[in-house]
Amino acid sequence: MSYIAIPISSLPGKQDIEIDVTINGQKQALHYRVELFYWGDCRVPTFDRVECIQQLLADYDRDWTLYYIGSPTDDFVPITFVKKEDLAKQRALLRASC
Repeated sequence: MSYIAIPISSLPGKQDIEIDVTINGQKQALHYRVELFYWGDCRVPTFDRVECIQQLLADYDRDWTLYYIGSPTDDFVPITFVKKEDLAKQRALLRASC
């Protein structure tokens, strides 16, 4: 799969991103969400950041799936989600083009 990078500023809170693309004449809308998760928000304090991310995402909205974990800072980690239905569309288009 090819990638296109779009810089998104690291603003606090959720950033809902909607992208309309046309690939080989097929239009599709993609829905992403970038959210900053703060280490201080871990329910159970831990030194293991992977465990902290698991805790933070345990009850996340089930309509969204993890897409990308960005570079962490000392304070937070940016995480990108994609709508589950959009991910299924992307996979179907990828299989159809092979």
